Order: sequence, then C-alpha cells, then structure tokens
Amino acid sequence: MSQSSNEKRYIPALSFRWLTPLYDPLLKWVMREETFKRKLIQQANIQPHMKILDLGCGTGTLTVMLRRAHPEAEVTGLDGDPEVLEIAREKSRGLDVQWDEGLASSLPYPDSAFDRVVTSLVIHHLVTADKRRAFEEIYRVLKPRGELYILDFGAPHSSLTRFMTTYMRRLEETADNFDGLIPRFVTEAGFGGVKEAENFVTVFGPLSIIQAMKGA
Repeated sequence: MSQSSNEKRYIPALSFRWLTPLYDPLLKWVMREETFKRKLIQQANIQPHMKILDLGCGTGTLTVMLRRAHPEAEVTGLDGDPEVLEIAREKSRGLDVQWDEGLASSLPYPDSAFDRVVTSLVIHHLVTADKRRAFEEIYRVLKPRGELYILDFGAPHSSLTRFMTTYMRRLEETADNFDGLIPRFVTEAGFGGVKEAENFVTVFGPLSIIQAMKGA
C-alpha cells in the first residue's frame, strides 16, 4: 500500500500489479512471513474486546492471524488496493473481519477509534512525507494509551545487513527505514516509548519491530 502526497502514485504489492499473485508465496517461503508476524502479534499484547487495525493489510495474512489468535478482539484490515482486498476477503471466509479500502496518509476513521494499530511491510512503500503523515494519522485514530506496532525494514545491526542494504535502499522508499529514521518519525508524530522491540535478518535485508504508545 502506498500513495504519494498528491495521490497520483500508488505502489501495489511487489511494485507491479502483474506480480500480485506472487506476493503471498514470496512472503511465506522466502521471507518466513509467519515467523515474524507471529512475533508482531505477541509483541502487541492484545486483550479481549480491543479494536485492532491492520494498516496496509494487503492480502490479509496478518489480519487473519490476528483474528484467529484473538477471537474476542474486533479486527479491521485496511488497504488502498481493491484487488488485494478481494484476495483478503476470500482468505478470511468464515471469520468476522472488517475490510476497508483507504490510504495510510488519510485514514477513514474517527479520532480515538482503535486500541492497537499494527502494520507489516507497508511503511517502506511510502515517500517520506507520507510516512510522516501516516504516523500522524495513526496517532489520531488511536485511543489514549493505544499502541502502534510496526514490522518493516529497519536499521542494519551487522556488517552483513549493512552490505545487504546498499542495494535494497535503492528500491521504492526504503532509505528512510535503513537509515533508522522510522523511530524518529514516530516520535515526531507525538508518540512516546518508541523503541525497537526486535529485529530479524531476511534475504531482503533487516527487519525491525518498532513499538510506541500514544500518550506515553
């Protein structure tokens, strides 16, 4: 999910729409998707009856995992691509999940609507201005002391991952992530308690889980 500030550029899964059918297999078999998404769910400390937003839900893998892990929570998946939302709806047959179409930089929800916002491999699609705007929007729709959990490319922690990022930083809008700027952007949006909770190494580069709280 991605949108430039003038809403003229949208980046679908894997950058090209014809690659959308390859998105799920790539994440599952190459990036060990379920491993790090399970870690994200564990970190989020979700309680019964909380309202959860999966921002940039794509084909709905994380959203469905959230719903199955926390059947008493209210789970919403939001993405800007109607094609992947159709895949998500098929994936969630038999589960009570709300699917919405919308953009990270202009969320279609009222203030203080959610207890948790989670987002996985979305932020690196956004240009810098829209990263900042997305965090401001997330802050707005979270309840007081609501929490944000980001799983995305992050700063390298080893010579290997630093080498990997020399190439990956040229793709899409990943430079902010690899330069370690995401925690700064989150803090500037008003969040407190911003920290890197975990990090992982994948074939595409380092991933981080960043957590933050509204009103901390």
